Amino acid sequence: MLTLYGMTDSGNCYKPRLLLAKLGVPFRHVEVSTVDGGTKTADYLAKNPNGKVPLLELEDGRLLAESNAILLHLAEGTRFLPADAYERALAYQWLFFEQYSHEPQIAVRRSLVKYPHLAAFATEKRMAALMDGGNKALGVMEQRLGQAPFFAGETVSVADIALYAYTHDAGTAGFELARFPFVLAWLSRVAADAGHVEIGWKPA
Repeated sequence: MLTLYGMTDSGNCYKPRLLLAKLGVPFRHVEVSTVDGGTKTADYLAKNPNGKVPLLELEDGRLLAESNAILLHLAEGTRFLPADAYERALAYQWLFFEQYSHEPQIAVRRSLVKYPHLAAFATEKRMAALMDGGNKALGVMEQRLGQAPFFAGETVSVADIALYAYTHDAGTAGFELARFPFVLAWLSRVAADAGHVEIGWKPA
């Protein structure tokens, strides 16, 4: 059985859990948190020297880090990775966008709001910059979703899973999603897709 190490309330860790749920693939969840130092223990660092989650351990013991790399591996041969070369490249494009333009703004602002131990880093200037950057990213998403129902085209893909994780909870960070009606409609479409689970879900 697959083993997934991660934080239940982390958007990056939610991504592979959400995809596995939609695929109906059984896995074991092991809670490892950056908050309590769990990612810095010797045992965990032996598995992932970068000291981050999520981390996927395959049945044969091989390890794979980085949330979007895990998504791509799990999506291989499924409906979540487009067969068409151009649509597949679009999925990659939006995965890169998520990591470079979306997550560093929306996820970081969410973390500064959500976790008390990070409050000292939530300066007025930084929070304003993150708000501006996050709204810019949401605006780019809004434009794309005015053209197509999902990021790689007509059907849901790994790009939608990746972008859903932090976008659906962006209100926690103070973002006004009502300003982005196409984004709101897309969130509903992803949530309506078969096998959907909420961010706090993990296998029994």
